Amino acid sequence: MKCKLGNIIKINQYTYTSHDQWKYVNYLDTGNITKNVIDTVQYINLSKEVLPSRARRKVKKNSILYSMVRPNQSHYGIVKDNIDNFLVSTGFAVIDVDTNKTCPAFIYYMLTQQKMTEHLQAIAEQSVSAYPSIKPSDIENLDIILPGLLQQQKIAKLLGALDDKIELNRQINTNLEQQAQAIFKSWFIDFEPFGGTMPDDWQKACLLDIADYTNGLAMQKYRPTSHEQGIFVMKIKELRQGFCDSSSELCSNTVNPFYLIHNGDVIFSWSGSLLVDFWCGGLCGLNQHLFKVTSNKYAKWFYYCWTKFHLHHFITEAADKATTMGHIKRENLAKAEVVIPTKQVYLTVGDLLGQIYNLMIANRIEINTLSALRDALLPKLMSGEIDVSKIEID
Repeated sequence: MKCKLGNIIKINQYTYTSHDQWKYVNYLDTGNITKNVIDTVQYINLSKEVLPSRARRKVKKNSILYSMVRPNQSHYGIVKDNIDNFLVSTGFAVIDVDTNKTCPAFIYYMLTQQKMTEHLQAIAEQSVSAYPSIKPSDIENLDIILPGLLQQQKIAKLLGALDDKIELNRQINTNLEQQAQAIFKSWFIDFEPFGGTMPDDWQKACLLDIADYTNGLAMQKYRPTSHEQGIFVMKIKELRQGFCDSSSELCSNTVNPFYLIHNGDVIFSWSGSLLVDFWCGGLCGLNQHLFKVTSNKYAKWFYYCWTKFHLHHFITEAADKATTMGHIKRENLAKAEVVIPTKQVYLTVGDLLGQIYNLMIANRIEINTLSALRDALLPKLMSGEIDVSKIEID
């Protein structure tokens, strides 16, 4: 059945007011969700804090969240569980469907396929606002082909199975990271195996003694020629979301190979949004404001853990000195103290932490592979090219 999307959805139905008298709010801003992955939900105690002016949209289970600013940045998701006192920014279109007639997950997948994103981005770029944006009516006016409810559910089940595996990998990695950090802290910060005191035969050093921190290039100077396909550029946005996408810039294939980033490389964003992470999004060029962290002396787990350990202090220090955009300098790295254990301890702990981080990297790569598979299947399922008649619904 062909119809306007607005015929089967409602947008921004519920708004928070002072009459609700909530004591606290769980708040999600547009920049804190990308492709259904939430990095931060802000807890706001209303007896002590002022609610942000944009925290007004109420959501419920199966609500679809779609950022109305720059659709190609993929700030969207679907609420899978009921969350108490959950509000999102007015920058979202909050989309609800009649579950008796339509499968919410199907509508979510339909809205987030690449051709739909490109269509909405094209509309956004024609807007007269200060930045590319769409209106709720632009979503409501979308022409869609709506299969029967059972077929919708089957398509959603197939795609949902991939997303469930992706989410499981993320949960596993969260647990692995917590275990790794606890082990690192026990040995190198609290010295628990040694009664709480650093052994006499250990040495003190700084981050610059154990790793090289190399800044990326101003990649706008290295654009691909008309004869090159180009490779993606990693900026802070890409590092934060863990992958490059259609909105990512491109650089030349001939850029110095040292500034090419591969899966498993440690990247440290030192300006603006400070974070350190393993890159698992495939080959790309490293932009300025990002350090590629390497070492000829020590293993990846060692300099990753020490950089991550100092991250909170770096964030605080950058915020205290910030005028427009907080950042750290090499002098901050030189002042960041580390301890270097004996070779035996280094190898013993490294054998464990090395395995943990290798598993995390493998899981992250699998996440991106499964995401690419889902995105490739999505248009074929929506068009009916792939038959789902034999899929069973519980």
